[in-house]
Formats: sequence, C-alpha cells, structure tokens
Amino acid sequence: MLKTVWKFTVFFEDPFWVGVYEREAQGEYQVCKITFGAEPKDYEVYDLLLKKWTYLRFYASKDAQCITEKPVNPKRMQREIKHQLQSKGVGTKAQQALKLQQEQGKQERRTCSRKNKEAESERKFELRQKKRKEKHKGH
Repeated sequence: MLKTVWKFTVFFEDPFWVGVYEREAQGEYQVCKITFGAEPKDYEVYDLLLKKWTYLRFYASKDAQCITEKPVNPKRMQREIKHQLQSKGVGTKAQQALKLQQEQGKQERRTCSRKNKEAESERKFELRQKKRKEKHKGH
C-alpha cells in the first residue's frame, strides 16, 4: 500500500526564512523550496498552502525510496513530533532534491541565455548586412 506523506518545514537560513515543502505520493518523493523575506506569520503560511499551492514548482528526487510506515502508537507519534519540532533544518533527502532543483534551474537559465545571445547576435548581423546593402544602393 502506497502512502501519501506531506511535510512543511519553516526555518531560518541566514538572511531569509525558508520553507521546504516535501511530499511523497505514489512512490515518488518531491520537494519545493519557498523563500520568505521576514518571518512568515501562521496565516501567511496557511494562505500559501491552501490558495497558492498550484504555483509551487515541485522537483522529484531520482534516488528517493518510498516510505512504508506501520501504524504508530500515539505516544510515540507525539515524541517524534516533539523531536521534529526541536530539530532544525531539512533532511538529507530534501537537501539532495533541492540541489537537483537548483542544478536543473541553472541548466534552464544557461540554455535560455545562450539562445537569447545567439538570437541577438543574429539580429545584429542582419542589421549590419542591411546597412551595407543600403550603402551600396546609392542615392
């Protein structure tokens, strides 16, 4: 049985507050990083998760394994939640997925800027050619 797990963590990563939204559904682990400016209020986070979740860009981790959980004793669950609240930062799996997201964004920017640069040089070349033809036409 595949289980859907969602986890949202907000922490301070100097100089900004950062939220990491992790989800695991249908055996696929995905992560999204949200950068807040100042410390977000509870209602801002709530609004983001309820109304603007369609705008979030999730990236899948290639080597993540699905979580198989057994039913947990309520007291143990409380202890685990308390431990998670005390711990800071994000898990290694989320860090790897965020690094992959960053690399993919870098590749996209590079290809886009290369295409723009080539298009601009082509446009300038066409302008020079046109100008040369205008000079040779005479008055």
